[in-house]
Amino acid sequence: MNAKPEPLLPPLDVERIRADFPLLARKVHDKPLIYFDNANTGQKPRSVIEAVDRHYREHNANVARAVHLLGEEATAAYEGARDAIARFIHAPSRDEVILTSGTTQSINLVAYSYALPRLKAGDAILTTVMEHHANIVPWQLVAERTGATVKAAPIDANGELIVERFVEMLTPEVKLACVTHVSNVLGTVNPIREIARECRKRGIPLLVDGSQAAPHRPIDVQALGCDFYAITGHKMLAPTGTGALWAKREHLMAMPPFFGGGEMIREVRFEGTVFADPPHRFEAGTPNIAGFAGVAAAIEYLEGIGFDRLKAYEQDLLAYATAALENLPGIRIFGRAKEKEPVISFLLEGAHANDMATLLDLQGVAVRSGHHCAHPLMHFFGVPATLRASLAFYNTKAEVDGFVDAIGRVRKLLM
Repeated sequence: MNAKPEPLLPPLDVERIRADFPLLARKVHDKPLIYFDNANTGQKPRSVIEAVDRHYREHNANVARAVHLLGEEATAAYEGARDAIARFIHAPSRDEVILTSGTTQSINLVAYSYALPRLKAGDAILTTVMEHHANIVPWQLVAERTGATVKAAPIDANGELIVERFVEMLTPEVKLACVTHVSNVLGTVNPIREIARECRKRGIPLLVDGSQAAPHRPIDVQALGCDFYAITGHKMLAPTGTGALWAKREHLMAMPPFFGGGEMIREVRFEGTVFADPPHRFEAGTPNIAGFAGVAAAIEYLEGIGFDRLKAYEQDLLAYATAALENLPGIRIFGRAKEKEPVISFLLEGAHANDMATLLDLQGVAVRSGHHCAHPLMHFFGVPATLRASLAFYNTKAEVDGFVDAIGRVRKLLM
């Protein structure tokens, strides 16, 4: 009996979606804005903006510190965001989700609370050449304090991790492996399940930087098989200063607090302090409550679209933009991975990336220029900087056409 064909997904109504994002209607230098800097930070839908505004207008109070109604409402919003994130990443338990200011804080939490107490001279941390500085510098800092070293697995000319070399480098002295899920410069998608499987065989915990993955693809930390997974809210439509760390409970229970202060304790005496259980053990002080109300709204928005539809649209847009850039003379594209998210890093022959970005801005086009917090990757490609056009589901082919036309006009000015 023939299997029924998969039902066709309804296409995205991109114009309706764009109407949800107020900033996309803005003009820049009297030109319609073309916002292609989504890997840096995503734009916010009205529902997220309203959730933050509603919190301050109707519910503003601190969490877990009052029995009055406003305090209960603020706590419900904050803890509701934890529930939403746990669902979003398929965490086994909400108590394994630590709310942080973003991936940088999440990685530093693992560096100082998990790695630092365990590392000693002769140990190593393994990462890759394509990492963001946030997945390099914290490991260097704790390595300097312990006598450990940081090793980096190589990539190939297409910008893909050489998985065989990574596995070969998982030697007995490696006590932690740290890999980005999606490169912020190249869009390369790393094979996390395969990497996690090889790490588990050797008893090496794996941390995954999911900042660039969460806006574009469904995340299932259980299926991935990693030990730690970090996300950033502002790249996935949520407010800045929000994010999360997921970690296996066995690790969290063995980790001492990184920050100390209020609300992360059971009892404080001068003779000693008894700390709260995870996750609150790692959430000292007053958090970004309104921001996390926005996180819950952002997740609801993304789930309402559906990642299958979102991904299909973005991949089509990526292919269209890549082909359009390739048709321009003098363009060099960095990163040709077989699987990648909608990020294109490139240079125009004879033009500096920062000059190009400045002139494109005058045309209303917002792209990123520079080293993208990825100096080792720039060194690998032998360039000081690139331009980066990073796309999202609210961008359009008409914007790609406008972007390419703007490059043509800028090219005439520079050549």
